[in-house]
Amino acid sequence: MVNLKKGFAFLLLLVLLLLLGVVEGFAQRDKKDEKSKLEKERLEREKKDNEKKEAEKKERKENRLKNIFMKDFEPTAKTEAFNPSTLRFININKIPFYVNEAELSVLNKYQRDKDWKRLHPELLKYVCKFGINNFLDMNSMDMVWQLARLSEYLGKKDVAKDVYRLIIKHYRGDIQEAKRRYDSLSRLEKDLYVELDRYYEMVELRKHVDTLKPPMGVLVNMGEEVNSQFEDYGVTISKDDQTLIFTSQRLPEGVDKRTRKKLDENLYMSKRIGDDEDFWEPAYPFKDLNSPFNEGSPCISADGNMIIFSRCHAPDGLGDCDLYVSRKIEGKYWSKPENLGQNINSATWDSHPSLSLTEDTLFFASDRAGGFGGMDIYFSAKDEFGNWGPAQNIGPIINTRKHEVSPFMHHTYNVLYFSSDGQIVNFGDFDIYKAYWRDSAWTEPKNIGPLVNGAGREFYFAIDSKSNKIYYAKSEPGNENNLDLHSFPMPMEAQPMAIVRFSGKVTEATTGEVFEGIVSLIDLDTRIEIMPKYLRDDGSFEFELIDNKRYMLIVQGENFFRMEEIFLLKGEKEVEIATKSIRAIKFESIEFDNNSAELKPEMENDLHLIVNFLVDYPEYKLKISGHTDSSGNPAANMRLSQQRADAIAKYILDYGKLDKSRVKAKGYGSTRPIINPETTEADKKMNRRVEFRIYKGNEPTED
Repeated sequence: MVNLKKGFAFLLLLVLLLLLGVVEGFAQRDKKDEKSKLEKERLEREKKDNEKKEAEKKERKENRLKNIFMKDFEPTAKTEAFNPSTLRFININKIPFYVNEAELSVLNKYQRDKDWKRLHPELLKYVCKFGINNFLDMNSMDMVWQLARLSEYLGKKDVAKDVYRLIIKHYRGDIQEAKRRYDSLSRLEKDLYVELDRYYEMVELRKHVDTLKPPMGVLVNMGEEVNSQFEDYGVTISKDDQTLIFTSQRLPEGVDKRTRKKLDENLYMSKRIGDDEDFWEPAYPFKDLNSPFNEGSPCISADGNMIIFSRCHAPDGLGDCDLYVSRKIEGKYWSKPENLGQNINSATWDSHPSLSLTEDTLFFASDRAGGFGGMDIYFSAKDEFGNWGPAQNIGPIINTRKHEVSPFMHHTYNVLYFSSDGQIVNFGDFDIYKAYWRDSAWTEPKNIGPLVNGAGREFYFAIDSKSNKIYYAKSEPGNENNLDLHSFPMPMEAQPMAIVRFSGKVTEATTGEVFEGIVSLIDLDTRIEIMPKYLRDDGSFEFELIDNKRYMLIVQGENFFRMEEIFLLKGEKEVEIATKSIRAIKFESIEFDNNSAELKPEMENDLHLIVNFLVDYPEYKLKISGHTDSSGNPAANMRLSQQRADAIAKYILDYGKLDKSRVKAKGYGSTRPIINPETTEADKKMNRRVEFRIYKGNEPTED
């Protein structure tokens, strides 16, 4: 009985132990499940936090191109960048040569008496009465020289520059002294464009950190559908931008190249395919106007019903090449071309017609006798009966002693474009310029920049109505006689409404030191970078821009941090820009929380300065040095300073997508204090710092 009881007790104990084991198992499993659930929640929180940080980081990066940084640069003046010359020549189309003995006697008296202040206004008035032949006369041009020197002597800088420009354009002797004097007066006004290779390199480097489009600096040959193996040039485009009409020396159908006796110029047409800007139908001859003679350089009216063109060596011609007109009949056929007559045509060469916006003025080029140079630009205005008046020379501000050709009046804006090899600024042979009619006078012609103008010849051109593209014939250096039609996106310098001056000066924030550097502007509506310029010797820069548009200003150089600013331009503006030298790099924003190596959002703007510099200048490297104060454990301080330097290095490498070899991080703890001993909290704050050293070549040694 006793054994039975013992056995039962043992069995009961065993059951109890088994039950306890099961309960413990369930408990352990519940604990494991709970732990797993907590771990999963932690990982999800971390994931969400990381996603939030990445989103915030992305948003901060994108905000660099958004309006939150935009400034409204209020206008400093109501003037524009293009002002008429101070010289108004009232006799250019009235008399060939001006001389007045009584006035000369007065001028000689003032000169003998050395009465310069009375001499200057009288001499200026006398020169402005010159006819065209005065510009060919050495004695008359000596008076122009005297006016230039006297204007400079009396501090009348604007007049002096205008007169020196006149000498450079028209004097037939040695102009080197005039160039030196003009350069001296305008040294701080020149456009110092960055070389094209450097421009494209800068844009490629910047794409690593900026969300900008690549530059639309692509000169496009219009291809075999438009061009031929012979010369193609003299292009015009209809106002609806759908039809090209141009001159070509290609072989007519059925003519064998081997038996061709002479080159024949004819008009050809090509229609745009759909809405695509870069595709055109195969060109075909303009049969209604072509003849056994040479036709070229067309100009078509806004409604497409009238065309003016040149025809050479025709029996009814007045000279070598004359201008003719043809009108569309019942919207289908073109009338027989009519010679425009003696008011327009001369006994020599007349070509390159272009109608004004109101189509009541005809501009064209001619090499007729009585001009300033080889080929000049002339104009004719319609009278009250709709007849073309006598041709008049456009004057000495536009024309030079060399050649001006290819006048083009914009379809939408009252702006004159033309080609010249005799203007002040020239990048090659014939360059394209623009000028504005202001207060009954022409502004000084402006070169439309190196993105369009190169080492070859740029002429025979047209611009579409929206100013999106310029179409022109271009030769290559060494092959000037092989012209093809090209298209090119209209850069800011060429835009007809780029007339508002945006200028400024860049100096060091604390010392006022002037830097060497580059200034760029980005049109934020198109995200296209405007042709950058070098800072002038005094740190200044100047651009002509389209008003009421958003731009990003970028200033960069090897000795200072890149500065960026987004703004909305509202009228003419001059700005003062203070930037930081790379020789003294300590940012107030780079301050960590106690015992923390976590970066703060407010640090990022200053860190972006460093990233941008390293992107702009790949030959430079960076060393980051972390320092703490003397509080706490030295070993812990050393670890913390290293962690902080590493965190900054990682951010810079990741944000700039830089090679790891270019950024070094080193923590020094409290071993390199600026102030020792530390007696105040301010001393400790001074010693808690992060230093940046930018260098070339080998890593700099520590002091």
